[in-house]
Amino acid sequence: MESVNGKREQEEAGPSDGTKQEMTEKVSDALDDGKVEEEEVDEEEEGGIGVSKNGFFVPGPLVSLREQIERDKEDESLRRWKEKLLGCLESLEGQLDPEVKFHSIGIISEDFAEIVTPLPVDESRNGCTLFTLREGSRYQLKLKFSVLHNIVSGLTYSNTVWKGGLQVDQSKGMLGTFAPQKEPYVYTLKEDTTPSGALARGVYSAKLKFEDDDRRCHMELKYLFEIKKSS
Repeated sequence: MESVNGKREQEEAGPSDGTKQEMTEKVSDALDDGKVEEEEVDEEEEGGIGVSKNGFFVPGPLVSLREQIERDKEDESLRRWKEKLLGCLESLEGQLDPEVKFHSIGIISEDFAEIVTPLPVDESRNGCTLFTLREGSRYQLKLKFSVLHNIVSGLTYSNTVWKGGLQVDQSKGMLGTFAPQKEPYVYTLKEDTTPSGALARGVYSAKLKFEDDDRRCHMELKYLFEIKKSS
């Protein structure tokens, strides 16, 4: 009975001094840990890269390619590696936004070797047919372009085709990520096949569009082509 009464008196009196000190230390440690984590997040956010409070990735500020390369100019080996990976310093002007300059569009087909059209298309050729294909023939579009100022990421294309005012085909694809370099890039789109039959023959209008992952449009080309009867 005495032990029960002693236990009851201890519960009513509250925790002992040793228990109070232990609880205080645990709370203090938890607060310190939370403060450290908060400081780490603040430091990451101040640097421009980190995870926001809602858990989403926060991208860093856009920096010119010239500035990225020149950050380690005292380290010759690292500088050469960066120029090889990111592009040539001579072609950079400090502009932040990348620019894709298209030089030509070509058509490769089993009907002929290759037809190349310089870009931009001469105004005198607007409304003219760029190429003619036979029905049921395989073909590929070939592009030649340069990247200026900065890295362009997630460059995609969409090619939409109409006949008689009705959309009859649309293809989309990813070209990739490209850095500035001295030599132009050459990229061939996936192979396609022209339709067959009397209804498939005639003149088509098309629009070829290129965008990056920031939805910047780098080129929008409207052109005509014709499908003829297979001989």
